[in-house]
Amino acid sequence: MKTLFGAIGLLLVGIVCLGFYQGWFHITIHSTDQSHQIKSSATVTVDKDKIRADEEKVKEKVGEFGQKAKEKTGNKTGMVTEQ
Repeated sequence: MKTLFGAIGLLLVGIVCLGFYQGWFHITIHSTDQSHQIKSSATVTVDKDKIRADEEKVKEKVGEFGQKAKEKTGNKTGMVTEQ
């Protein structure tokens, strides 16, 4: 069970890192100095349009890969013969 939670946590960390690398997430930090007290706040924004655009690109690439695989196998990927 511990291994499952570790794998899920590692997957989430990977997705977050990929999201920052791809520009899906942005962090903005604001600092104010009022009455000798420094106040900081952070804002996380998610670019849903960028995520959707990248999702469409991935779908196209997977479709192209599938088409190339069908061409290489002579379109026999869905056929199973019984002996």
